[in-house]
Amino acid sequence: MTDNTLQPKDKLVADLKVVVADAEELLAATAHSTGEKVAELRERLQDNLRSARHRLADAEAALRERTREVAKATDHYVHEHPWKAIGVAAGIGLLVGMLIGRR
Repeated sequence: MTDNTLQPKDKLVADLKVVVADAEELLAATAHSTGEKVAELRERLQDNLRSARHRLADAEAALRERTREVAKATDHYVHEHPWKAIGVAAGIGLLVGMLIGRR
């Protein structure tokens, strides 16, 4: 699977794993050496963290937008079919009640 076909959530998880791996590498490098290698690792860690933050912000914005769309669609459906919505809600409530009552 290429990087372009990953879902936003999967890309975010992958980016966070890279950040963690870089942080671990930075810690290991600073224990034994200083200088150019540490500076390079810190720069890479900062870049990856910045990228992960941007992806997280993008994912959050996409989630908000999708939630808004679903809420609007639900509102529209309930206004168009109020009795169906009441029936479905009552059925779900009955089912949940039966499941809870079994415990």
